Amino acid sequence: MSQHVVETPVSPETQAFAILRFAPAIELTDDQFFALCRQNRDLRLERTAQGDLIVMPPTGFETGSHNSSITGQLYVWAKNDGTGIACDSSTGFTLPNGADRSPDAAWVKRERLAQFTAEQKRKFLPLCPDFVIELRSPSDKLEDVQAKMEEYLENGALLGFLIDSTNRSVHVYRAGVAVSVLAGVLEVSAEPELPGFVLNLRDIWEPNL
Repeated sequence: MSQHVVETPVSPETQAFAILRFAPAIELTDDQFFALCRQNRDLRLERTAQGDLIVMPPTGFETGSHNSSITGQLYVWAKNDGTGIACDSSTGFTLPNGADRSPDAAWVKRERLAQFTAEQKRKFLPLCPDFVIELRSPSDKLEDVQAKMEEYLENGALLGFLIDSTNRSVHVYRAGVAVSVLAGVLEVSAEPELPGFVLNLRDIWEPNL
């Protein structure tokens, strides 16, 4: 009988997720993976392009507060701008390479959403967001988050911010451009991709918790 291999985190400080190797023993369809996520709402599930399932527990209070600040700022800008829709960390996207990812915050142009039916929008959209933000938590390995950001670009993202609160830096990813690292900045602009959107980092660098 085939068995799944579970990679248990070495320690909470170094890794906060588990990887379940499904393929080739089991290959979940998109609908089956979506149903699995709905049945395990207390977990944040992602799936790699190879079919491996990544299981992440709920975030700690501080990371959750930071995520709220990021998503809130993007939501307010998106409502005022009107050209796209902002999403939070519970939103799943099926990338062109077959991976299922849930960025900490994302934005998609309305013109791209027009091609999907109402039923499709109730599930994970089969596209890569135009803009993504990933917040590195203290338990995340930097290289793991960097690899995820590169995956977004390879699958069509125009812009991405990797926020490293541990080192107080922002890694800016743009299609066709070398990654730039901004250290100690209090804000970062998303122009020209998102005209007028500037992410304020003060609450992340110096949270009032």
